[in-house]
Formats: sequence, structure tokens, C-alpha cells
Amino acid sequence: MNCKEFERIIPSFIHREIDYPKLKEFSEHMKGCADCREELTIQFLVSEGMQHLEEGDSFDLQKELRERMEEARHAMKRQKKLSGLGTVFELLGIGISVGALVWLFFA
Repeated sequence: MNCKEFERIIPSFIHREIDYPKLKEFSEHMKGCADCREELTIQFLVSEGMQHLEEGDSFDLQKELRERMEEARHAMKRQKKLSGLGTVFELLGIGISVGALVWLFFA
């Protein structure tokens, strides 16, 4: 992912509308690009700050951004575990199918 694409996806991240593959790329790019981390922080502060001001709430936007990033990391971990579990079930299904075919032909 390049910086232009990262910047285009920031609103989707802020509004929790980003899918897993893009979230993974987004997160990896952010780790290595200080400019994009800064841009994310600015857009998050503007977007969420305006919402809090309109609602009259007190807020700590830096903390909220850290929590949003942690939420994204947890979502990626869950997705990775589910993907691994899906692979195990696929292999199990293939094994059962092969076993049934062998049993049918040689029984």
C-alpha cells in the first residue's frame, strides 16, 4: 500500500468500515510510515473531535485513537485465527472425502 491509498482509506478506518485485507495492509503501512501515522492522527482528531464538540462531550482523542488502533489489532488477530481454523476444517473435509472414496472403491 502506498501513502495515497492509505490516505484514501483513512475515513473507512475511522468509521470502522474497512475490511480485513485492507485493514491488514493499512496497519502494516502505518507501522512503517510516520507521515501516514500523522495524517491518520490529524483526520481522526478532526473527525471525532467535531463529533464530540457537537455532542458537548468531554473527550481524550489521543486515547480514543489508541483504543481504535488496539481494536483493529484485535480484529486482525481474530481474523487470522478464524482463517487458520477454516484451513483446518478444509483439510479435515478433504481427508474425510478421500477416506470415503477409498472405502467405497476398496470395500
